[in-house]
Amino acid sequence: MWKNAGFIFGAIVLSASMWIWIQAIAIPHQQAESAAKGSPRGNLSDLYPRWLGARELLIHRRDPYSDDITREIQIGYYGRMLDPLRPNDPKDQQAFAYPVYVVLLLAPTVGLPFSIVHAAFFWLLIVITAASVFLWIDALYWRVSLTSKIVWMLLTLSSFPAIQGAKLQQLSLLIAGLVSCAIWAVTRGHLASAGILFAVCTIKPQLAVLPVLWLCIWVLGAWPKRQRALWGFAAAMAAFIGTGEVLLPGWIHEFRNACSAYYRYTGGGRSVLDVALTPSIGRIVSVILIGLFVILIWQTRRSAEGESGFQWSFCLALATTLVVVPMFAPYNQVLLLPGVMLIARSARELWNRTALSRLLLAVTAAVIFEQWVAAFLLSCALLVLPTLTVQKAWALPFYASLTIPVVVCAEVILLGRVITGHSQSE
Repeated sequence: MWKNAGFIFGAIVLSASMWIWIQAIAIPHQQAESAAKGSPRGNLSDLYPRWLGARELLIHRRDPYSDDITREIQIGYYGRMLDPLRPNDPKDQQAFAYPVYVVLLLAPTVGLPFSIVHAAFFWLLIVITAASVFLWIDALYWRVSLTSKIVWMLLTLSSFPAIQGAKLQQLSLLIAGLVSCAIWAVTRGHLASAGILFAVCTIKPQLAVLPVLWLCIWVLGAWPKRQRALWGFAAAMAAFIGTGEVLLPGWIHEFRNACSAYYRYTGGGRSVLDVALTPSIGRIVSVILIGLFVILIWQTRRSAEGESGFQWSFCLALATTLVVVPMFAPYNQVLLLPGVMLIARSARELWNRTALSRLLLAVTAAVIFEQWVAAFLLSCALLVLPTLTVQKAWALPFYASLTIPVVVCAEVILLGRVITGHSQSE
């Protein structure tokens, strides 16, 4: 009893430290920096450009990809249009750079004031992220105590990726929740529903490509039994694309142009590997990693829903996505949650395997927990040091952020050898 209470208390302390760091250190520092530079921060809602574009398309029949809508989005988001002559103005134009069928998800909200939508969406993301913890545990067939589930939920909700995603109204958290629902649906035999959920995830194509590829290969492993998943996906995609054409003929071409413009004005298109290794080497390594991913999941395509090979393969799909996706924003790291859970479940076996396995496990734990340890230290520092002094070290919880996807992906790949060994022994 006391042990369980101790775990929950420790999780609460770490969670509170992270929120204190965000509210009392990171945000004030960024506000002061923006004010000093004369740079508008905006309403910090990634949902706003999508919501305004959806409202204008559905109510006023205006093209959300047009320059006029982009200007209106900037005025609503930043308070004024961005000026290319001002060097400190943000580079992100906040244009509507999503597939047009995202408006179908937002349709129920377009008649409401954005202030209401903003508040509701924040709490929706919190609830979805919390629920995904339990869905992932269930999908992994991981038998843990209620105390462990509570600790996982507290740490997940207080992780920097989750907090950043919720505060920035990032649809990545919605995608992560939908993926957890889709995988859970697969494990419960609701294959058509899972396919539909994967189709919805394509509102952020860069996050959906490898998970959908994983689904296709897994379905091929037992086509007669699993084909409903692909039929559900195909039907939903046909409905989305077709409805998009009805709402905005030629939208695919406009979407491609919007994506090209987005990568150009944000300097995007760089993965974690591009940043760590240089773009040229990073792209080569990404291609190799994707090839390895395809080979590995092909080997596990026949694994049934409750088998370790199945669980490992979808964790690998998500971990690989975070390494090769052409964006290294921390909020995308919520998709690493099932991989981290799988590593935690196998921690004892990994530790007893080899010296390299022990080292990688220790490094993985260190880079993941660095954010909470740093936030705790900075929060404690507020008690004895001036706020401005502490704010000088505001970025400390970020230091390991770039390495998290890489070490988690490496650990998941290594874990595949353990799982393959189990399968052979069985």
